[in-house]
Amino acid sequence: MPAEFVQYPTTRIIIDCTELFVEVPTSLLAQSQTWSNYKHHNTFKALVGISPNGAVTFFSDLYGGRISDKEITKKSGLCEILESGDNVMADRGFEIKGILPAGVDLNIPPFKGTRAQLTAREVQDTMDIASVRIHVERAIGRIKNYHILDGVIPLTLAKVTNQIFTVCSYLTNFHSQLLVPKTWKTV
Repeated sequence: MPAEFVQYPTTRIIIDCTELFVEVPTSLLAQSQTWSNYKHHNTFKALVGISPNGAVTFFSDLYGGRISDKEITKKSGLCEILESGDNVMADRGFEIKGILPAGVDLNIPPFKGTRAQLTAREVQDTMDIASVRIHVERAIGRIKNYHILDGVIPLTLAKVTNQIFTVCSYLTNFHSQLLVPKTWKTV
């Protein structure tokens, strides 16, 4: 386990969603299903999970950008592979505690809610989680670094976009590790 995870030793997976721009469909139904309020564009959306050392260990199929983080987590099959004692680390937006299997913990930054501000402890927890959760964003950046995923994906590639995303996700694991435990020596 990388030293950065000393506070989170049971972390099995760090998850986040990513979106790929897609050409605007002509069908109004397809337009509404792929519209992302977050990106203000039509997108395909995927859930990506990494191990604490930064290897891509999970990715979902692509869905229309309209899908919520909770719904994509449900549909992805991630919950079926988690085991009691595992810890899932995610961003605030992942309100998935209710769908995780029994004994699986969710580690997300604290919410301010209706309070004026977070407590000093909550601010520290937020910074601690963010310092390790950032690695999933780095892994997603590696996936999207393949130029085939640049720009707007034409609708002519819609039927093979899942396969393209899958190959790019697998290929990122051939890069050097994002995190290397201090006891390991790099070559």
